[in-house]
Amino acid sequence: MKKVLIIGAGFLQDFVICKANSMGYETYAVDADPDAVGFKHAHHHSVIDIVDEKACLKYAMENCVDGVLTAATDYGVLTAAYVSQKMSLPGLKYKVAQLIKNKYEVRRCLCEHHVDDTEQTYEINRNTDVGYLTQILSYPVMVKPCDGSGSRGASRVDEKNKLAQACELAMASSITDRAVIEPFIEGKEYGAESLVVNGKIHVLGIMQKWMTDPPYYAELGHSIPNNLKPAVEKKVKKYVASAIKTLGINFGSVNMDILITADEKVYIVDIGARMGGNMIGPCVIPYGTGIDYMAAMLQNAVGDDVDLGIKEHTAVVTRLLAFKNGVIRNLPDVKQIERHFGVEIYHHMELGMRINEYHTNLDGCGYIVSRAKTQEKAIEKAENALNYFRNTIF
Repeated sequence: MKKVLIIGAGFLQDFVICKANSMGYETYAVDADPDAVGFKHAHHHSVIDIVDEKACLKYAMENCVDGVLTAATDYGVLTAAYVSQKMSLPGLKYKVAQLIKNKYEVRRCLCEHHVDDTEQTYEINRNTDVGYLTQILSYPVMVKPCDGSGSRGASRVDEKNKLAQACELAMASSITDRAVIEPFIEGKEYGAESLVVNGKIHVLGIMQKWMTDPPYYAELGHSIPNNLKPAVEKKVKKYVASAIKTLGINFGSVNMDILITADEKVYIVDIGARMGGNMIGPCVIPYGTGIDYMAAMLQNAVGDDVDLGIKEHTAVVTRLLAFKNGVIRNLPDVKQIERHFGVEIYHHMELGMRINEYHTNLDGCGYIVSRAKTQEKAIEKAENALNYFRNTIF
């Protein structure tokens, strides 16, 4: 029985832990939260901050793990790379992990190598003269943390008198107090999920996305199929593979956010060297492509043969349980709702729970997953279930 360490044990990492258990691996999990849900399912766990590289390495070495990975969070990427490198385990090179964590450096690298239609950006910190930038920038712009995830701290700025506030929000959401200012691109957002195995790049799927309105840009759901023209999808996959190669990503999962304009220009706007969140690993990729993504990711991490075979698949749509401010007064029978609407529901809602208006993924309460023969039918089922919650819980 091989041992695998999962960096992070929250709601989304728990799916990886449970998958590893079902595959016969011995699971170890670390998280700063002593009540992390994944601790209930991991064979072993320890309360360790996932950004504490040395503490995580010590735990990994004490337990002689055979592989290490993180999922659905950017905060564990450096640690996973650090542990794998120190223990000579399969993993992402630490220098590459450092590069991927810096959104500005990623953007600069893509621009210099003409990987996509990317334009130059600005990196700022607490010492930057933001007042000067307000005068030279062309608006609108996007401002986001250099090292954040889940859309936290990201916002669109249309007027120069709003720039300083947006910069403060972004830097406050960054571990290193740094942010990126980049041109705002008018286009539709898509997601790309890839896996690098033995240096070979596999683009697993391109996903259609639904986003919140300005000034916040947070995900509301995903879908496969993506409704792109075949030629455009081919172009996207080419750019995705080129970005992975250019950035030197040698191993593991890669999640990208991509904007496609009306004139079919392609912009890679964010890259994470880990499995995407929002049910991409457990549901969107396996249901929509037939590839058992999490199984392949785990096999890759421990050095086993990786199975990327395509099995039965169908149209899949997800919707976040995203609401306005309020308190949950009534929580209906979720299993009954699943049967009635023909969907899967994964949530962390409780009676009396206060809900924030949805601005980032951290404000979400869970997910609705819908499968059907057509995308239109899957959307209908998901929307009906979501509207039922909206009309019931408050």
